[in-house]
Amino acid sequence: MENFSLILAIVVVTALAFDFTNGFHDTANAMATTISTGALKPKVAVAMSAVLNLVGAFLSVEVANTISKGLVDETGIRPEVIFAALVGAILWNLLTWLVGLPSSSSHALMGGLIGATIASAGTGAVHGDALVTKVLIPAIAAPIVAGVAAMLATRLSYTLGRKADGKAAAKGYRTGQIASAGLVSLAHGTNDAQKTMGIITLALVAGGAVAPDSDPPTWVILSAGLAIALGTYLGGWRIIRTMGKGLTDLQPQQGFAAQTSAATVILASSHLGFSLSTTHSVSGSVMGAGLGRKGGVVRWSTATRMFVAWGLTLPAAALVGALAESVTDLGDWGTAVVAVFLIASSAAIWKISRREVVDASNVNATEEPAGVITTAIAVVTPPPTGTLPEEQETDLTATIPGPAVEPVAPAAPPAAAV
Repeated sequence: MENFSLILAIVVVTALAFDFTNGFHDTANAMATTISTGALKPKVAVAMSAVLNLVGAFLSVEVANTISKGLVDETGIRPEVIFAALVGAILWNLLTWLVGLPSSSSHALMGGLIGATIASAGTGAVHGDALVTKVLIPAIAAPIVAGVAAMLATRLSYTLGRKADGKAAAKGYRTGQIASAGLVSLAHGTNDAQKTMGIITLALVAGGAVAPDSDPPTWVILSAGLAIALGTYLGGWRIIRTMGKGLTDLQPQQGFAAQTSAATVILASSHLGFSLSTTHSVSGSVMGAGLGRKGGVVRWSTATRMFVAWGLTLPAAALVGALAESVTDLGDWGTAVVAVFLIASSAAIWKISRREVVDASNVNATEEPAGVITTAIAVVTPPPTGTLPEEQETDLTATIPGPAVEPVAPAAPPAAAV
């Protein structure tokens, strides 16, 4: 392989580091509902997801080609631009992981790439039509489509299983959840692992290591699949907690409906070459499943924080990518400064995360506090008969206005017959 320079090697290693963060950031997409409903134990779930992510990486290269050939102009893009883009994407992934928010790794990557490209070659180097049709429109449509599908599937599941034995139905749906979770993991590999393949291929083209318009080499596919699988196995427990317990409380029927709906949307988008956010799809399906069950609620305070993170992902990663590119443009020492900054920032975020450790042992231990809307619904909903403690029922009765009644002494027992 000719012209494989030091900067190109740095870019490839950084891209695989991003792929690793993508893996543990998005583990929740496949396994959060499976873990929260008890269908699989946490460590078994992430191991299964890791293997299927690796398999999925080999199924298609359509999304990789969208990244490497469709989003920005290959000509005039230097490897330093790709490095700067990856810095923006990695830092955004780590920050959102720290606060437990399921944001889109895909949009972080594309935002960093767009920002760095604009800083280097101007706005003309970004293909606006591809950005709109293959990134922005799917970003809006995916959670809506997946959410509606999951809501309808949940209602259908409860309708069909109305007369079924409760324990048997729950067991059956847990089995279905395992299968659907595997499908989501497979779909994640076909979509998200390919984005790293695409960015590495773009760097190889920019560095002159492969010809323009080339498909990802086999070693790129294998290394990207292994990196995302390893990240998936380690598990992004903070985001798993948010997805599994923070958005809504899921029963096995809902978990099965949510995962099946999300997997269908993701696989369809991969086939069409859309660089879809699996996080958006799965989050939308989880909320749809929450609304599909009678009496189910969504914690909109958590959902609102998540929506804000979604809206900030592209511009925030683009801004960091543009700033990083401005520094790398100063020469080799500028690239070194950016590399040191990335390593130091990543280490600082990891150290902060150790203050409150979330892992497989406590991922389901606590739930996200209920939001304003959920709390309001609970306040105005009368409790079922007989659920109040005896002393509370007495207090409620005592507050009813009415004339005072003198207490009556108990009657004396009748005299014993002689």
